[in-house]
Amino acid sequence: MSKPTNHFVHPSEVSAFGFDWGRLSLTVGPEVNGATQFSGGVVDLPPGKGHTRHNHPEAEEIIFVISGNGEQMVEDENGQPVTRKVGPGCTVFVPQARFHSTLNTSDAPMQLFVVYSPAGPELGLRELPDFRLLPPTGK
Repeated sequence: MSKPTNHFVHPSEVSAFGFDWGRLSLTVGPEVNGATQFSGGVVDLPPGKGHTRHNHPEAEEIIFVISGNGEQMVEDENGQPVTRKVGPGCTVFVPQARFHSTLNTSDAPMQLFVVYSPAGPELGLRELPDFRLLPPTGK
């Protein structure tokens, strides 16, 4: 089986992972375009929504705020939650196995770009009870 070679991917061209708190459109990863060292995509959070506290035991994560405003929590090295206000242009590093959460605190949509290294943590999202696969929007 050959690997996909799509180097240019728009979020509207791929299926999205839908949840009660928002959606994740994977735009880079082994199953999307053959990336082997990382995966990532665009997260859309409606006003007042966010993903709950969780961690990725085997991966680091980068969160880049594209638009909107919210609160980001990342545990420190002692396991204590540290929460900061975040907005467009802010980059958040989540070390391996650290618990973290994101909440859109504004009345407008919030959009993030997330990267996981190594690839894979995002596939576990399929096991969540509110998971649904959404078709590409084709916009």
